[in-house]
Amino acid sequence: MNKRKIIVAVTGASGAIYAKLVLDFLALQQEIEVGVLLSDNAKIVWKHELENETYKNYSFSFYDKTDFNAPFASGSAKYDTMIVVPCSMGTLGRIAHGISNDLLTRAADVILKERRKLILVARETPYNLIHINNMKIVTETGGIICPATPSFYSNPKTIEAVAKTVVDRVIDLIGLDNKSYRWGE
Repeated sequence: MNKRKIIVAVTGASGAIYAKLVLDFLALQQEIEVGVLLSDNAKIVWKHELENETYKNYSFSFYDKTDFNAPFASGSAKYDTMIVVPCSMGTLGRIAHGISNDLLTRAADVILKERRKLILVARETPYNLIHINNMKIVTETGGIICPATPSFYSNPKTIEAVAKTVVDRVIDLIGLDNKSYRWGE
């Protein structure tokens, strides 16, 4: 069996808890190679919202936004999934319009051109028509828009549990086994 290869990109949009929970889940998985990109703003938002810098504690491979020698800057590296969590509207717009001006947008472009799985956890409210049209473009090119919109039917009791309702959907979209609340079960 081939090892899964996943890119996790974290932008500076509010919602660092979503990124943390995705990375926590992936850190427990075996047979998965994870490459991580954190924007400068993502590090600032993480520290502000989570009051720590625990993103430094993960044993994944981290890449700088200007490192076009990163393996996933090319389709030949065969990364099968990219998650942008949270995804700012600026990043979504650049991805939608093929502006590959850093490693994050280049990696997204590669994932789309190779017809692999791109999941954008959009974090903005409300959306304007530009946001909606950019989401439409990404969807038409094969990407998946997974808004950071929590559900409440599992009766989450903590902020982390609320955020986990979104992350559980992301994990399902990745196609990994996920023991989470299921409606009607």
